[in-house]
Amino acid sequence: GAAATLLLAACAGPTRITGEGAAFERTGRFAVNVTEAGAAPEAVQGGFAWRDTGRVLQIDLTNPLGSTLARIVVEPSGAVLEYSDGSIETAANADALLAKVVNTPLPVADLRDWLQGRAGTGEIQNMERDGQGRPLSFGQGGWQLRLSRYDAAGPGLLRLDRRDGSRQISVRLAIDTQAG
Repeated sequence: GAAATLLLAACAGPTRITGEGAAFERTGRFAVNVTEAGAAPEAVQGGFAWRDTGRVLQIDLTNPLGSTLARIVVEPSGAVLEYSDGSIETAANADALLAKVVNTPLPVADLRDWLQGRAGTGEIQNMERDGQGRPLSFGQGGWQLRLSRYDAAGPGLLRLDRRDGSRQISVRLAIDTQAG
C-alpha cells in the first residue's frame, strides 16, 4: 500500500496556480542537466506550474513527489524566489535570479514566448516550422530549441540545449496537455 501511494504521488502533477484575471497557464515536468568536462554531471528534475498574466509571472517548482520547493514571482520591479522554508532571493529579473541561485543561465524571459510556441525577442537562427506554421526548431539567445507535441495552447514538449565552453546545459519541459 505504501509503495503504491508513493508511486501515485510521484506521478501526481503540480498544482495549478490560482489567480484572478486572464493568464497563460501551464503545468508539467522539468529536467535540467549540466555536464562539464572533468566534473560530475548535475541534474535536477521535478514539476512546475506556470501562470503569466503578461505583467506578473508566477512559477511554482516542486520536487518529483509534488512537494513545493520554491515560488518565483516576476514583476516589472524585479524577481523574487521564495523557498519553502521562507528564505528569499531577489534580482532585477528572472534570468538574473536563476543565474544567481543555480549558477547556470536559464532563459525564463524567453520561456514566456517559447511556451506559447513563438520565438522570443532577439535574433533567430535556422527557424524550421511545421505544416501549420508553428516553430519546430530554431536557435535564439545561445539556445538551440526543439518544440513538439503542440496542443491548442502551445508545444507540449520543449527541448533546450546550450553549450558554454566546456559546459553543456540541457533543459526539458514536458507539459501536461490538459492544462492551458
